[in-house]
Amino acid sequence: MKIIIWLWNPWSQYEKTRHNVWFMFLDFFAFKNNFSEFKYESKFAWEISSWKIWTEKIFLLKPQTFMNLSWESLAKICNFYKLNFEDFIVIYDDKDMEFWKIRSRKTGSAWGHNWIKSIIQYFWNDFERIKIWIWYDKKYEVSDWVLSKFSEEELIDLDSDFFKEVIEKLKKDGNMGSM
Repeated sequence: MKIIIWLWNPWSQYEKTRHNVWFMFLDFFAFKNNFSEFKYESKFAWEISSWKIWTEKIFLLKPQTFMNLSWESLAKICNFYKLNFEDFIVIYDDKDMEFWKIRSRKTGSAWGHNWIKSIIQYFWNDFERIKIWIWYDKKYEVSDWVLSKFSEEELIDLDSDFFKEVIEKLKKDGNMGSM
């Protein structure tokens, strides 16, 4: 079983913001790979979609809490499915990376990301994590920038090329070659 977790803030005012780029990707990914429709699971406080290939089941998770609190829902899922760290791929944004940049690793620091810090603090350090650009324009306050909407040009770039590149990265570094 693989669990792919994207971090975001779930309310409509955050749609198509830089901080929520991964939920935009998640919808793209689910569509391209014929996953089930997302359904809300109240016991976990996540929207969940699934897909099965041969004997492996893959879940895509969208937390329905603020990003920095979603570790609590993750604990519920871990306990329910009796999951280990090697079952997870956590994908999140990084404001200090360049546009189109993707980086992954299986252990180490949180790279300054508070949600990853909470996973390490409450669970474990050895799990697949893929961080991808959110790019930060330093003439703005960080919170203003990450909660700003993408331009139309940026949205076209995301849909046409970047999301496909992320899928390739998942296949290669996320041990999901069959997708």
